Amino acid sequence: MTPIYILFGIFAVALAGLAICYNGLVRRRNQIDNIIGTMDAMLKKRWDLIPNLVSTVKAYAAHERQLFEQVARIRSQIGPQLTRDQMVGVDNMLTALLPSLWAVVERYPDLKASQNFMHLQRTLTELEEQISAARRAYNAMVTDYNNMVQTFPTNLIAGLFHLQTRELFRIEPSQAIAPKVRAHEDTTRGTDVLP
Repeated sequence: MTPIYILFGIFAVALAGLAICYNGLVRRRNQIDNIIGTMDAMLKKRWDLIPNLVSTVKAYAAHERQLFEQVARIRSQIGPQLTRDQMVGVDNMLTALLPSLWAVVERYPDLKASQNFMHLQRTLTELEEQISAARRAYNAMVTDYNNMVQTFPTNLIAGLFHLQTRELFRIEPSQAIAPKVRAHEDTTRGTDVLP
């Protein structure tokens, strides 16, 4: 073999390696974006479902006005103008209020038995499971992508094309703690209820 063929062979192998590494990074980045799109769609469904849930609960528990106003205020912040970080922040605020809403529901057995409420609760539970699964898939894909961006030799390709690591989806520290629910005496009905 002449030196020109050897150089050409080395160049072809290097170019093929570059293409394989770059394409692997791009595929993973696109999968992350796909998962984000799926999560956005599920979060929108969830955000659209919350007002229906609140309306149903409100019919039974009109005196819980402060909680309903908080949910409405947070829900009104949702829109296409939100950045990814703002959207996660609004979702975190809404998620933090859900335990309070469920606590109100516990006070009203008639509400828990309502067909409309049961349907909404079932739908919301399914959405929560789907969102949780999407978050796990997102974090797995981001970890895989970040490993490629940070390890040799793909880190050279990532640096060459200015590909940056992505942030994992994390919950707020306040959400990592289970809400404390304690029974107290409801003087209007004379039964133990949840706050």
